[in-house]
Amino acid sequence: MGEGADVGLNIVTLFIQADWVVKGVMIFLALASLWSWAVIIDKFFRFTAMNSAADGFERQVNSGRSLEDIGAQAGEHPDQPLPLMLVTALRDWREARAKGAITETQSALVINRIDRSLDSIIAREGRRIEDGLGVLAVVATASPFIGLFGTVWGIMNAFHDIGVSGNTNLATVAPAVSEALFATGIGLAAAIPAYIGYNKFTLDASKFVGRLESFADDLGAAVARRIGDRIGGAHDGAR
Repeated sequence: MGEGADVGLNIVTLFIQADWVVKGVMIFLALASLWSWAVIIDKFFRFTAMNSAADGFERQVNSGRSLEDIGAQAGEHPDQPLPLMLVTALRDWREARAKGAITETQSALVINRIDRSLDSIIAREGRRIEDGLGVLAVVATASPFIGLFGTVWGIMNAFHDIGVSGNTNLATVAPAVSEALFATGIGLAAAIPAYIGYNKFTLDASKFVGRLESFADDLGAAVARRIGDRIGGAHDGAR
């Protein structure tokens, strides 16, 4: 208990006794660390919820129910990307079917239209889930250098004060150097979680976008099969 209190007191003392520039660096790095942790926590829960919702929706699609039933259950404007992709594809398919018979030439246009709609959803969702990762990248790359700047500035002032006073014993030098090095420590403490979080969530975002692209391919194949069946039925009727 006493040892922990001493450590806390030492950290507070290092901050209080630091030069005003070093204090500014420490405060900035502490705020940057809090910001990056807020992004990390938000992304963790967001990706967990998104993957859980996607798992549940894919189970519905693979349950054998018709896509129309699943799309109707999702509503006209779903807030999750996979249901939105299904609803969009079904809407484009219904609009094409409502215009009458679909020729082989028109089928390519219908499939291309659906692909463009799904690609637009994927691109928009990719931008949304990557929002905030730039903060982690900046904190991860800049914090060590900002902390190093605070350390260099603090050591410069420490040696200047030592030169003016002429006192070079360890008891005089050590506190000033400790204050300066503390800035680098805060910089690393801010950068390491941000770096880990950035790499993890960038990989998670890439995996989720790949999941959306795979689902889009499956939807495109399902619509293509329906169009093929419709064209085949029209040919059989003509015979």
